[in-house]
Amino acid sequence: MRIALAQLNPTIGALNQNLKKIKEYYQRGMEGGADLVVFTELALSGYPPRDLLTYKSFPDSERELINNELLPLTAQNSPPILIGATHRQENRLFNAALLLEKGEIKSTHLKTLLPYFDVFDEERYFTRFKNRKIEMLGDLPTAITVCEDIWNDMEYFSAPLYDNDPLEGLFAQGARLLINLSASPYHRGKHALREDMLPFLAKKYNTAIIYLNQLGANDELVFDGSSLIYNHRGELLYRASAFEEELIYIETETLFQPALEITPPDRDDISTINQILQLGTRDYVTKTGFKKVVFGLSGGIDSAVVAALAAEALGPENVLGIMMPSPYSSEHSVHDAVKLAENLGINYRIVKIDQPFNAFIDMFNQGEGPRQDLAEENLQARLRGNILMHISNREGYLTLVTGNKSELAVGYCTLYGDMAGGLAILADVPKMMVYELANYLNDNHGREIIPRRIITKAPSAELRPNQKDEDSLPPYDVLDPILQMYLENNLSPAEIIETGYDKDIVQKVIRMVETSEFKRRQAAPGLRISPNSFGPGRRIPIARGYEYF
Repeated sequence: MRIALAQLNPTIGALNQNLKKIKEYYQRGMEGGADLVVFTELALSGYPPRDLLTYKSFPDSERELINNELLPLTAQNSPPILIGATHRQENRLFNAALLLEKGEIKSTHLKTLLPYFDVFDEERYFTRFKNRKIEMLGDLPTAITVCEDIWNDMEYFSAPLYDNDPLEGLFAQGARLLINLSASPYHRGKHALREDMLPFLAKKYNTAIIYLNQLGANDELVFDGSSLIYNHRGELLYRASAFEEELIYIETETLFQPALEITPPDRDDISTINQILQLGTRDYVTKTGFKKVVFGLSGGIDSAVVAALAAEALGPENVLGIMMPSPYSSEHSVHDAVKLAENLGINYRIVKIDQPFNAFIDMFNQGEGPRQDLAEENLQARLRGNILMHISNREGYLTLVTGNKSELAVGYCTLYGDMAGGLAILADVPKMMVYELANYLNDNHGREIIPRRIITKAPSAELRPNQKDEDSLPPYDVLDPILQMYLENNLSPAEIIETGYDKDIVQKVIRMVETSEFKRRQAAPGLRISPNSFGPGRRIPIARGYEYF
């Protein structure tokens, strides 16, 4: 039996657009001799559709397309389709895998485990279904599952999230093949986890595994594809691209043969982060209907990395950097920004903010001159935000936010200023990783696209004379580990202090994190690369006490 696996990049809610792509890959699979063509979780709607599912017309429209467009494809001797879709039963909505064969829905396989943590909220929309049955595909008894249903093995996980494991019941019925239709977003460490858990399951159940994952970015989530095929011995037979759509063929006979070679674990390093951020940027911009982006180009490390990522993701001709020097901007910052733009081949403009800044100072300070306080620092940032949004409105650019996770975490950013925009590429990238990305980008190009001085000079917002970030913050090589322990490892302040960090610094950092929650609620969406990012997965109250300090 020859199975074709379609690893595709859907657009959420674009039912007809996604249908066109599904039809195209089905036709290709049929021409390639496939006996079955498989698609990912919620392939027609895109994942996650979130509150689109609260409109009854949305899943109803999806079902109409299945009935009127996909089912006829499988009539007569055409190959069946296995596809993830919503399914309504007894007025309840399920996340399902549908097997379409000979013009009919032959069987439905409903999702049991509905994730409700971090960025997931499937219990809000779907109903759990526990009575699962295997399916005969050719002569293979097969367990057909949807995403989370394979992520609760009681032996593999020390603290399973759910009280049952759907795989136990399916393999008790004699399944020999496991097919998982997935929409599993990327975060650091996800590749290693998949490539450890899946072979564990293969060996435990003596089963071959086909893991088919969605590709592409939807809002803050980036789905990395990286679909995997294992034989019954847990040996990796095939790993799909992490960044491209792909049609994969597998002969079921090979699923029970030894691997021809041992495949090393997938990379999950700075090169992966680079490609994930580019994929996330490209999809966010194009799926929201934009073609070009604008951002503030300061001569600092963050805007330099954003410029380089955007140029590679969208093409330099679609990228515009605006240099907006103030009275406190250094000459070398403008020079470095111009050099960067020329190296990348992006468009740039210089718009000085001295005149409007001085006009506001005269108005607010009644002619007494600058006070060089926080209000005036924020005033400069907000003038720049106004300029960027004016260009965005008038010329049709999407504004990119250039701030990083470290700054966003501690509130070292200005509402309606440098936080203004439609997408924050680096919102989940700590400052030290920004430097790592800059060095990687230079090394990867074999030349200095980001000028060396941008990388080596002390970071500064340049909002007052001789300002340095370390005037307000701990050094980033101290700040970032504290933030990681608190935000990603969920350690308490006391536990962080026990690891050796200074008590006063830890308490200052965490106080800054918690009192900046109101800013992050108003921040632009940011691409997610960590297990715990800011955004819809973080649900910390704004108005609350801080007794545990």
